[in-house]
Amino acid sequence: MPFAFMILAFGLSAQSPDIVTSEDRPLLPVGSDAYLMWNRWPQQFIGARAYMRSTYDRRGANEGADASHFLFVNDETYNVTLDIKGTGMLYFFRANHWHGSPWRFISDGTEYIVQETGTKDPVNAKSTIKKSEFIPSGPFPEPLNYTWATTKGADLIWTPISFKESFRIAYSRTRYGTGYYIYHLYADGNNLSKPINTWDINQVPDKKVLDLINRSGTDIAPQDIKKKSGKVRLDKESITLATIRSSPSSVRAFKLIIPMEKALSLERLRLRVTWDDSEYPSIDAPICLFFGAGTFYNRDEKEYLVKAFPVNIRYDFPRRKIELGCYFPMPFFRTAKFELTGINPDNTEINYEIRYEPMTKPENHFCYFHATYKDIPKPEPGEDMIYLDTEGMEGHEYWSGSFVGNSFIFSHDGVLNTLEADPRFFFDDSNSPQAYGTGTEEWGGGGDYWGGENMTLPFVGHPCGVGRDKSQAKDTMDLIESAYRFLLADRMPFGRRALITFEHGGDNLSTEHYEAVTYWYGMPFPTLLKTDELDVGNLISEEDHKYIAPEGSVVEYITSRYELGIDVFPDSVSLKRRWPVVSEIPGYRNLIGKEVYPAHMEDGRFTRGTSEFTVKLHPENQGVLLRRTLDYSHQNQTAEVYICDTDSATNESDNWHYAGIWYLAGSNIYIYSNPKGELDLRELNIQISNRRFRDDEFLIPATLTQNKGAIRIRIKFIQDHQELYPGLPYPRESAWSELRYQVYSYVLPELTEKK
Repeated sequence: MPFAFMILAFGLSAQSPDIVTSEDRPLLPVGSDAYLMWNRWPQQFIGARAYMRSTYDRRGANEGADASHFLFVNDETYNVTLDIKGTGMLYFFRANHWHGSPWRFISDGTEYIVQETGTKDPVNAKSTIKKSEFIPSGPFPEPLNYTWATTKGADLIWTPISFKESFRIAYSRTRYGTGYYIYHLYADGNNLSKPINTWDINQVPDKKVLDLINRSGTDIAPQDIKKKSGKVRLDKESITLATIRSSPSSVRAFKLIIPMEKALSLERLRLRVTWDDSEYPSIDAPICLFFGAGTFYNRDEKEYLVKAFPVNIRYDFPRRKIELGCYFPMPFFRTAKFELTGINPDNTEINYEIRYEPMTKPENHFCYFHATYKDIPKPEPGEDMIYLDTEGMEGHEYWSGSFVGNSFIFSHDGVLNTLEADPRFFFDDSNSPQAYGTGTEEWGGGGDYWGGENMTLPFVGHPCGVGRDKSQAKDTMDLIESAYRFLLADRMPFGRRALITFEHGGDNLSTEHYEAVTYWYGMPFPTLLKTDELDVGNLISEEDHKYIAPEGSVVEYITSRYELGIDVFPDSVSLKRRWPVVSEIPGYRNLIGKEVYPAHMEDGRFTRGTSEFTVKLHPENQGVLLRRTLDYSHQNQTAEVYICDTDSATNESDNWHYAGIWYLAGSNIYIYSNPKGELDLRELNIQISNRRFRDDEFLIPATLTQNKGAIRIRIKFIQDHQELYPGLPYPRESAWSELRYQVYSYVLPELTEKK
């Protein structure tokens, strides 16, 4: 039985697949390898988690365009936006223009100053600088990094920045201090492609990486491999381009060539790709969006409408052809079927090419490629748009893999203010988004709506749309505004479910017509099995898990919310200032004042000492993800985590093994500083969000959990002495909050069929 069908025999509803041992875990490419080993894009990521933090409005709206919300501040030029403890890699940094610079990057306690050309004279930078660069330039060259002169509004860094114990970003200036950042944390170094070392700003990116990314827009896939190619006539509503039957293989290139004069009539053809004779296609999307653009309308007759790393749209004007290319590696285990549907039959001829090669790595390390299309003509007021929910996809409850980007239309009518909308991504049933951004155009690599211009870069782009002035549209197709974002080094792994959501407008009240294709890799089995849950405050659960906290508080009952969106629908007057089309929202008058995210109650405890508890694991686990629900009103919660066997759980230190530092920066009390002038001193505005609930995660390495059906966990609180700002302590003493612990065991199914 082929592997793709073997996994269905495991009985996923029981969550009990046969699994492999830890030495068979997939190798995780890190640092420069995360780019150079791009053929591993489809593989499972066991023992790594991705997080996206930002300067978003903690109260759920869009204050200051989601800029200038600081966790805490020290001296005038030390305003902290990101604070991490653990071993990991910062893979992405984004700021609006030069704002916030000089930036302080502090890796394992060593501070480096990063600036750009506009830092010196921010008041006049836009008018006097034509070409800007990062300072120092050596560690931040193109095409891994770009400044606002190229992106039309944002400074973007993809140079990997490593840290063994901690990493922090602080802004020296606070005017319009917006930013978002993506980083990975690792459970241990046993399955990493190279050791994690402390970053040094004198390092320069590997030339092989720069050369690879510089090839974006060209055919980057291997050439001397198997190929199917040909010409087809679009004379039926649906045609099959090719059906490939092969032993485990990976498609490395898929290309179409279409006549330029037929571009607009063909852009809505649907590409359907089905792996291994599945009942459902894993790719089913309009070809324009699949290849990275909202339309094939090329207002400025550019050679490249999309010049991205994994996809491109190139106009060959001499031949009057459009070349479409996709280079996402796409594994399959028996068959791959490529179709075009939604055809208006005529005599148009198109060419196709598919190249594929054998897979040489274990088959259970890899995932199917998906491109999931979503059409949202009228978003629901107050509700995030769901671009992807893997639960139930293709008839399966659980999926594991990675989210690797999207291509989306955010307006069919040249409306840009809908870009004031935050991306929020939830993985593996967390109630807090592991990824929370500052806006849709920031996600697409721009700033200030890309300056009203278009751009296409390897991993971000705004290829379509007239921009800020609708009156300049050359055609009605020019009003289609689209963007794309691709994740390679900064991909976001998940072990059982991915929920990819976007706001529509800063208050979730835009009425624009949205469309999106979400790119992801997935296999229909969980690599995270929920094996236990401790409900702190529930005496029965505490007794079952032998929970003890000698210095713990009495049980608390807290009524609050998670950090999600606005609390209530605004009145029509304030709404109309932001959304003139308020009258187009059906029944909005009946929603005014209604709660959008109602509060609920949680119980639990806090401690300033230690707590211990016993949890169950899958005995053949490959590490553990421990998730804690907490009260975020306790600031900068820090603890050392220790593990021991359940039969040796004593106070003897020799029995306890150190697992790492668990740290969550900030609290629901923070600083907002957005002065009017570029060089004005900061403002110390204290703000308090009413969102006290947060889910947070910690990775326990496999060396401490392997072959164990249960472990004892000790949490040792570490007092944090950080002030909210110099001279002003937080209003309460720091503590470790425990409302609930959820335990997930990492597993990887065997290759052999279950008998």
